[in-house]
Amino acid sequence: MIIIQAENLTKIYGKGDTAVIALDHVDVSVEEGEFVAVMGPSGCGKSTLLHLLGGLDRPSEGRVLIEGQPLDELSDEKLTQLRRRKIGFVFQFYNLIPVLSATENAALPITLDGMNAGKARAKAREWLQKVGLGDRLDNRPDQLSGGQQQRVAVARALISEPKLILADEPTGNLDTRASDEIAALLRQVSKEWGRTVVMVTHDPHLASFADRILFLKDGAIIEETRPEPHNANNAELVAERMREIA
Repeated sequence: MIIIQAENLTKIYGKGDTAVIALDHVDVSVEEGEFVAVMGPSGCGKSTLLHLLGGLDRPSEGRVLIEGQPLDELSDEKLTQLRRRKIGFVFQFYNLIPVLSATENAALPITLDGMNAGKARAKAREWLQKVGLGDRLDNRPDQLSGGQQQRVAVARALISEPKLILADEPTGNLDTRASDEIAALLRQVSKEWGRTVVMVTHDPHLASFADRILFLKDGAIIEETRPEPHNANNAELVAERMREIA
């Protein structure tokens, strides 16, 4: 089953001689439970693509469908509701609220959606335990490491049981060990918990955890590849391909 699909997706900033084509007639579809990485040089349109897929921005042309629902047919209110219930977002800088505990941060999406506060906190604790933070439930962000904060963000993304997780450079602010742990966690989100994961990254090692890698250049997908399972050289192969297309 296709969870998310982009058709002729185009984004142009500005007009006339100053117009910049950030995304150029992109077609892509992602199946349920698939883990897809999007890679490319800086400024190639990776984040633009992710923002359009998540309904955070509107395309100049084309459309995005989530579980068959065209986003362009939704009002702003309905689009906000869809994002809250069907999409989980994971960002590079975590975007946690400093004065809230890990439990309160993870519970925020379903609390805002109207769930009873007690039930929301109980569900948040369950997800925090699943992502390995059962002993950090009451800690505030400044009491957590970067990797732990990103785990809270992953729990927050999963708490409303969305089919789709969108991750924007999720390890860009982490050291190597924490990056590996988050990469393995996102793989678990896809393979064990059945979520579709679309991730933008510049890191070949992180991309090598994905089922499929899309290479983006000048706003267009120029090729895709599927890393070989259990191949220890996957990250090196991805890095070499990145150097070739840069």
